[in-house]
Amino acid sequence: MERGQTPRLDVIDSKSPNLARMNNYLLGGKDHYGADREACERLTQLVPEAPRVAQAAHRFLLRATSHLARDHQVRQYVVFGAGLPTSVGVHHVARRIQAGARTVYADHDPLALVHGRALWEDRYTLVMRAAPAESLALLRSAAVREMIDFASPVAVLLVSGLHNVPEDAGPSTVLQQASRILASGSFIAASHLVSEDAEVRRKAGALLREAAAGRWGRVRPRAEVDAFFGGLQQMAPGLVDVHQWRPGGDRAAGGGSLRWAERGAVAVVH
Repeated sequence: MERGQTPRLDVIDSKSPNLARMNNYLLGGKDHYGADREACERLTQLVPEAPRVAQAAHRFLLRATSHLARDHQVRQYVVFGAGLPTSVGVHHVARRIQAGARTVYADHDPLALVHGRALWEDRYTLVMRAAPAESLALLRSAAVREMIDFASPVAVLLVSGLHNVPEDAGPSTVLQQASRILASGSFIAASHLVSEDAEVRRKAGALLREAAAGRWGRVRPRAEVDAFFGGLQQMAPGLVDVHQWRPGGDRAAGGGSLRWAERGAVAVVH
């Protein structure tokens, strides 16, 4: 797992779409190029719900963090698929509730690493290069273990991460590996894009796989995604569309549809 040197901006490909930058665009950010915007326009023509679902997933990430910090006193977080920095990140939410909370962000995108290391790294926050499929190696790495005490509860956050796991790695395997390495009293929050429309799954999957240079998984039907979470002890309300997970003030924000949505849950590790 890479720590060390920050990637150079002048070697970043701005001519091809990129998942991290596309997600930044869908979230209303400013760190994207024309190729990313064009790819997002193609996606929203196919599934107009895409921006709303991306935003609902980000709010789910922050709500889960707030809940775990406040109600379960979690002080350690590992965030996979961190993406480009947003105005409010996991470490901001966690530290407001638990002073000195530690966070490791992981992403394999060069621009996400450049911005994350420049804007977010400090005494309590580390940015590492790793994809969700490399979760086991990252959790075992020396750099992460200098920041995170795995003998104490840790929250592993794979929000919008499972559909990025290639077929040969498998989302279910990633969840099982994470649960085995964590101490009792830890948590896993994860979510996965779903669609009940086979044509949408095929076309959207092809577009997103192209933006990921082939290092991607796929959009799945709900029943298949639900099976990935079957062996985990889910907190209430269980596995639901992300906008329905303890929505609080987000209740009116809405989420996806049968054509395009994201399913997520927070599970307890015993």
